[in-house]
Amino acid sequence: MSTTTLRTPAEEAPVPDASPRPARKRGERSRAGALASHGILTVASLVALFPIAWLVFLSLGPDKDDYLHPGRIWDTMTFDNYSFVLQHTNFFDWMKSSLIVSLGTTVIGVMVAATTGYAVSRMRFPGYRKFMWVLLVTQMFPIAVLIVPMYQILSDLQLIDSYLGLILVYCSTAVPYSAWLLKGYFDTIPFEIDEAGRVDGLSPFGTFFRLILPLAKPGLAVAAFYNFITAFGEVAFASTFMLDDSKYTFAVGLQSFVSEHDAQRNLMAATAVLVAIPVSAFFYLVQKNLVTGLTAGGTKG
Repeated sequence: MSTTTLRTPAEEAPVPDASPRPARKRGERSRAGALASHGILTVASLVALFPIAWLVFLSLGPDKDDYLHPGRIWDTMTFDNYSFVLQHTNFFDWMKSSLIVSLGTTVIGVMVAATTGYAVSRMRFPGYRKFMWVLLVTQMFPIAVLIVPMYQILSDLQLIDSYLGLILVYCSTAVPYSAWLLKGYFDTIPFEIDEAGRVDGLSPFGTFFRLILPLAKPGLAVAAFYNFITAFGEVAFASTFMLDDSKYTFAVGLQSFVSEHDAQRNLMAATAVLVAIPVSAFFYLVQKNLVTGLTAGGTKG
């Protein structure tokens, strides 16, 4: 006697492969997400690099009106603009003035901002909060309002047309922001380091210079870069307080290529490319610490 077993359709259907797909690791993006992010970064890079490439391209045009017809530059490219700027203008005087003012502002400004930020971060003297707010309020006034009183002060101190006068003016605008920046960075350094310095017999200044400053290099790099750029590219103060054309900075010297009825844009472009070299070199020196300094200062208030 034989028996037959009836199977339902569900039992007769093939069993699908039940092996699980490999789980995506945390932080790992899909192929589409990676392609999209790379595409966005590529477009952003092209947008950022296009003005620089366009400036270099215009600097190779022999005529001042080539910017109106950029297609002509391809057949007439030349480095004569660079030769003219280096040989027949006060380019090296502008470079000397710019470096003196920018480096002076960087050194003095960072020193003052570092001591200020450290004092407010570690010491609780009467009015320390109001003091930081006063520094912040000084950033609210536009340059046009500050030029007249600053000119009067520098005139009374006989610092008009002097590098020191211009450095002090730039420090007055760069130090408040740098102090806030460094105060936030010093807050991230454990207070136990200061206590260890006092146990070892260090004075507050010894603790600051020997223990805290080496740990604050990223924050100092950001403050230095900000002070340098502030002084290097500023125009209003430099054109007002510097009267001798041999003491013009790069930003003011570029204005000499523009008159009421003429504008030598090819020479301006060549000078701008040359001006970017020292700034790029300074950025390269501090770029390792820039990202760390910019992010670490915002972890504590």
